[in-house]
Amino acid sequence: MKIHRREFLRHAAQLSAVSALSLAFPGAVLSRTPGYPFGLGVASGAPLPDRIMLWTRLVPEGIVGDPLPPAPVRVKWEIAENEQFSKIVQRGEATALPQLAHSVHVDVGQLQADRWYWYRFMTGDATSPVARTRTAPARDALPASMKLAVASCQHWEFGHYAAHRHIAAAAPDLVAFLGDYIYEWGPYELKHPDAARRSNESFTLSDYRNRYAQYKSDKDLQAAHHAAPWIVTWDDHEVANDYAADRDERLDEAFLERRAAAYQAFYEHMPVRLAIVPAPGKAFAHLKIYDRHDWGRLARFHVLDDRQYRAPQACPRPGQGGSNSVTNACRERLDSGRSMLGAAQETWLANGLAQSQGRWNFLAQQTLMAQSSQTAIENPDDGRFWNDGWDGYPAARDRLLADIARHRPANPIVLSGDVHTFYAAEIRRDFYQPVSPDNPVLATEFCGTSITSSSRPQSRTDLYVAHNPHIKYGRSDRRGYMLIALTPTRLQASYMGLEDVRSPDSPVETLASFQVVAGKAGLTRTD
Repeated sequence: MKIHRREFLRHAAQLSAVSALSLAFPGAVLSRTPGYPFGLGVASGAPLPDRIMLWTRLVPEGIVGDPLPPAPVRVKWEIAENEQFSKIVQRGEATALPQLAHSVHVDVGQLQADRWYWYRFMTGDATSPVARTRTAPARDALPASMKLAVASCQHWEFGHYAAHRHIAAAAPDLVAFLGDYIYEWGPYELKHPDAARRSNESFTLSDYRNRYAQYKSDKDLQAAHHAAPWIVTWDDHEVANDYAADRDERLDEAFLERRAAAYQAFYEHMPVRLAIVPAPGKAFAHLKIYDRHDWGRLARFHVLDDRQYRAPQACPRPGQGGSNSVTNACRERLDSGRSMLGAAQETWLANGLAQSQGRWNFLAQQTLMAQSSQTAIENPDDGRFWNDGWDGYPAARDRLLADIARHRPANPIVLSGDVHTFYAAEIRRDFYQPVSPDNPVLATEFCGTSITSSSRPQSRTDLYVAHNPHIKYGRSDRRGYMLIALTPTRLQASYMGLEDVRSPDSPVETLASFQVVAGKAGLTRTD
């Protein structure tokens, strides 16, 4: 099987980084840990045709914190063709380093394309849960179908993770998580509370590690990780509410130190493949996570980072950073030089759109891209806009849409989260004008609600839909996720809503379904 040079170099760089860290502990490597060490479960992600990332972190069950001795721990792993592990295809050994919270990232290569595998970790006499993963189809293959689950925004304080139980039961080929995997505040309780209490805000590496341990202790979330590989990006709450690049709401001069701690904890808890693993500490303040994932010739996923490189929000509240609702009297919002993605990522995305051979092109990113005025618009001077989303960066959005119009990637689909609302929208360059040959629909957007995080009243969402006719559907009173069934000729998106997010046993129902036909921009409701 051919291994691309770039992937080989990236894999070699990861191994070199881990080897260098191991030298810091020349003494004995532990072969066992106190208690059952796989309390956070296991996960896989970043599938390629010939390799997959496997992840775990050694934290005893029922523990939030890092109670292990500050020494490396020897961890074995196996990957097999069947759940019984009677057909093991690879096995090996990794070292869980204390500098990286005793997390383990194994980039398993030389696998067959487009097939399911099962994997597990072992240390001492303890064995992790067995989980399922799969490789992507071969680069030149055109799969007949795939099933994708899309989720975001899972504040521990605002409900149970029943949505993840239903995602696992749906048995998707792939899960895309679009940000706010953790929220930076809340008591470190191992049960979802009945009400939110703002406390214990995360600032240090230890804080963020404890927060991830709290969230990943949830068995329903573990089940969703155990069911399929994930591709992930972050939004703001993995660090701090509404941060933009190196600026937070507090305008804290030391914010980059906090961001470095948060980014390191993100890496320690996610099955991500990095080109370079930074040295623990301040070097993690800059972490490239935007990437492409191809599903043969059926789909290309352009996974974006709209937090790390963006310009600060325009016209924030006096004396602070972060979000605000603004009108066109805020001239800074309209500045042509403002970017959501940063110049390098904009160029990377344009090149990826131009070169894509995928029948479908997904922009997996954080927040609603379609214009969403909070007030009625009768002329271009009207409107009130949330400056933390794409509405706060209209010139950057226009550049992205111009790239789509210029390069014409097949069937662009925007996947969004962040706003805790199901939206279905048709995207065009001029939202003030109706669809016409000069102002065509360029992409279709499916925005998912939150796993748990609260939202606005449905009556206000109904007003937003009325004010923005390109938004065809809005539902903010239910929590849940999206399921997408994809073939070369058709996309079916289903909005799955929980009956009661406060119930761990909540059933789920399809609230609405939409279809996109390949080669025909726009959406049709099908339920």
